[in-house]
Amino acid sequence: MNKIACLHAHYSNIEYIQKAVDASKVDLVHYVDPGLMGRMMSSTQFDRSQACEKVIEQIRWMTQPDVDALLITCTNYIALLDEDRLAAAIPIIKIDEPFFHHVCRINEPQVILFTNPATVEGTMNRLYTYAAEQGLTLNDIHPRVIDHTFELIMQGKKEQYKNEVASGIKTLLSNDERVKISVAQLSMADAAEIVEREMGVEIGNPLKTLAASFR
Repeated sequence: MNKIACLHAHYSNIEYIQKAVDASKVDLVHYVDPGLMGRMMSSTQFDRSQACEKVIEQIRWMTQPDVDALLITCTNYIALLDEDRLAAAIPIIKIDEPFFHHVCRINEPQVILFTNPATVEGTMNRLYTYAAEQGLTLNDIHPRVIDHTFELIMQGKKEQYKNEVASGIKTLLSNDERVKISVAQLSMADAAEIVEREMGVEIGNPLKTLAASFR
């Protein structure tokens, strides 16, 4: 059985990954550190270079045991990853890459939704880099933040968070039912799936694309 170490920025992500990956085939070992993202958002004295050092330190520690691969579920952690310096001996699975593949296949105008403002820049930069590496151009794509929601998930108010995110998606669709929508954060997957069922639309989310990549 393959053993995969998983690095999360919040405990709620564990449940999502357990659903996405067949536990009979893969042994998942979870590590959670919500502190780094909180520190980056709240302290002007904690700069990007310090954050990069912290991510490298975490990953080196996590991959010391007998693991076959590393899965990173936080887009900000991925954006901070310096693979040249890390020189990892095992594969690193980035949750956003299957998601980016999905986004790049959409030719119509689209909106990428976030709840964490601190995640937008790093994710969009990685998306454009990924598209360029694939020889693709993303002309009509717009990131938007559903305001005042991220603090809910950080406070453990998962149900309220889910409802607020679902409401934000529905509002966007009510303004333009033709718009193509994806949610960029793993924590938004439940809300996206609720809106899909209720409104009969397809909404991209990183949990769905990750699960497809493991099949």
